[in-house]
Amino acid sequence: MRIIVIAPRGKMGKLITQAAASRSDMQLIAGVAPKGRDYIGKDLGIAAMVGKELGVPVVDELESVIAGCDVIIDFSTKEMAMEVLELAVTHKKALVCGTTGFTPAQMQRFHDAAAYIPMLYAANTSKLVNIMNKLLELVAATVGEELDIEILEMHDQWKKDSPSGTSKEMGEIMAHALGKQLSDVAVYGREGASPREKGTIGYHSLRAGNIPSSHTVYFGGMGERLEITHHAYNWECFASGACDCAAFLYGKAPGFYTIKDVLNFS
Repeated sequence: MRIIVIAPRGKMGKLITQAAASRSDMQLIAGVAPKGRDYIGKDLGIAAMVGKELGVPVVDELESVIAGCDVIIDFSTKEMAMEVLELAVTHKKALVCGTTGFTPAQMQRFHDAAAYIPMLYAANTSKLVNIMNKLLELVAATVGEELDIEILEMHDQWKKDSPSGTSKEMGEIMAHALGKQLSDVAVYGREGASPREKGTIGYHSLRAGNIPSSHTVYFGGMGERLEITHHAYNWECFASGACDCAAFLYGKAPGFYTIKDVLNFS
């Protein structure tokens, strides 16, 4: 399958390019950089530090290369992602998007796009994170009403959105298991006199150094607690997962897909 990677010098785009270049089922045909970047016009392999030239360019106009691709993989910025989405719909190209921080209205545009293209949105493409999500759903559905639920997430100092898209997804999964909407029960941080309200889901975000990604969910009871944690040592697991998503999406009919579909979770 022919792949275009958006923002191939970004922390995720670089690793996705490297992962895709190592796969026999993928052919990289271009990288698309934000305008003004100094690596525009260079070979994609050099720009993404693959270790060799790939014989394909980095450009700053997706429209100039989109006709030749089967799937676009986009882990860029909110602003760039909306432009990519519009072009993917116009040219009827499959899209994997892992960018986070969108407003509800922007997310709705991804759902609307699924009427025209195979669309896969994943806030986190790690297999183990998504297995963790299944465990969170099980605990919340089984004993969640009896316990206090708190989420602690850690990321690097450059992370733009807070809480992380992954922790929001975790909260949504648990809230749904409890028959609630996350927007009705989420509490973000605490300061001063702020006693805990029963039935809420607390969020706490740390940003420091180059921490790749860490999520812990605490289920607090009386006299005991359960912690479920995922630590990423680097971003390679997310890049590999993004390529798996692209492979899954290849040849699919228009529709809105998630990482659950890729992993065949019920």
